[in-house]
Amino acid sequence: MKGSVIVVGFFVLGVLAGRSGSMPAWVLNSTTSFVALCALLLCVGIGIGLNPDMKNDIKSLSPRLALLPVATILGSWMGAMAAYLLMSNDVCSILHHRSLTDCLAIDSGFAYYSLSSIFITEYRGAELGTIALLANIIREMITLLLAPLIAKRFGPLAPISSGGATTMDTTLPIITQSVGQRYVALSIYHGFVTDFTVPFLVTMWCTI
Repeated sequence: MKGSVIVVGFFVLGVLAGRSGSMPAWVLNSTTSFVALCALLLCVGIGIGLNPDMKNDIKSLSPRLALLPVATILGSWMGAMAAYLLMSNDVCSILHHRSLTDCLAIDSGFAYYSLSSIFITEYRGAELGTIALLANIIREMITLLLAPLIAKRFGPLAPISSGGATTMDTTLPIITQSVGQRYVALSIYHGFVTDFTVPFLVTMWCTI
């Protein structure tokens, strides 16, 4: 929760700095975003490589539970399609200038707001990148705040799917508290797989 608040704070500071018109030219250069993206991917790889238990945790999973990331991805896409249909009708036409692939690209961030928003900004512009940042932050915060309620209402796998790519780091403590230690390995595996797919799936929807 604290981490999400900090990210939102930096986002607000960035908006204010951009509106001030006092940013140096090198900050506005698209190369800066690309370098930041490469550094972020490097940190992700280092974090995964430093986890000595990742291999054993994955081996301990049953084949049925190993398909949970697939269910998360497909379920998220179905939700994005439903939201697109709802928001593009005549009564609520706020997406009149956006395509279904835009919604699917945003949703394919799976709460990994920092990485997905940079990719979407590069491909589809700052407006959609900002929407992606906020949408994925909200997804993480919903999991952090409502994981116990989600687990009670929909079962122990539901908060893991809700957390998306964050279930191996920021939302892992609250998920463990909500569903028990027996789901720790699954949560880490789920976060790893969905985390790994984000660059590929976001890029795929942005280039269609």
